Amino acid sequence: MTKVAHTREEVIGKKLGMMQHFTSEGEAVPVTVIELSENIITDIKTPEKHGYAAIQVGSFTKKEKALNKPKLGNLKKKNLPTLSFLKEVRIQPEELKNYKIAEKLDPTKILVPNEYVDVIGISIGKGFQGMVRLHNKSRGFKSHGSKSYRGPGSIGGHTFPGRVFPGKNMPSRMGNEQVCVKNLKVVELDKDKGLVFIKGAVPGKEGSVIRIRQSIKKWN
Repeated sequence: MTKVAHTREEVIGKKLGMMQHFTSEGEAVPVTVIELSENIITDIKTPEKHGYAAIQVGSFTKKEKALNKPKLGNLKKKNLPTLSFLKEVRIQPEELKNYKIAEKLDPTKILVPNEYVDVIGISIGKGFQGMVRLHNKSRGFKSHGSKSYRGPGSIGGHTFPGRVFPGKNMPSRMGNEQVCVKNLKVVELDKDKGLVFIKGAVPGKEGSVIRIRQSIKKWN
């Protein structure tokens, strides 16, 4: 079996919004405030039984009526709280012995001040958009009789090859997709309040669930 490269633990959090943070030197830094919840291991996948090695991490409890029956039954069978968000994280098979079901992950291993992390979330949906906004295309002429002010124009030649190539930029849905923003600096970690301040913007709207993991490629 091929090993999984770059396996990294993840911390699940909730985006609260953006604000200014003043450092000890008096510098104002734009930060995103993320609320950290308990990250509990809900399942362990083994190569012998499932064909790969991974841990399933759950976070953010909800009422029982907010969960479907398969998820609720699985959590109750293991005497776990009613966690609403579950995510699998691939690990190396030899690392399975370090994890146990119902164990809580320590976010301080990943969220170290002045270190860099990757943040994954679902971007804000913008609806159906045209070529100008979605693909940054130039608009057409404003002159009298022009019919291509914000339209796509010609998309395929009448002569050879006489067809539209697959993957051509066209008007479509914008946003509402998984986005990974790399190399964001951890400014501060407040363990008592369960908050982490990350420099810059992260994907998603306020209240959305995001995942944080250590960066592989680091640059300032």
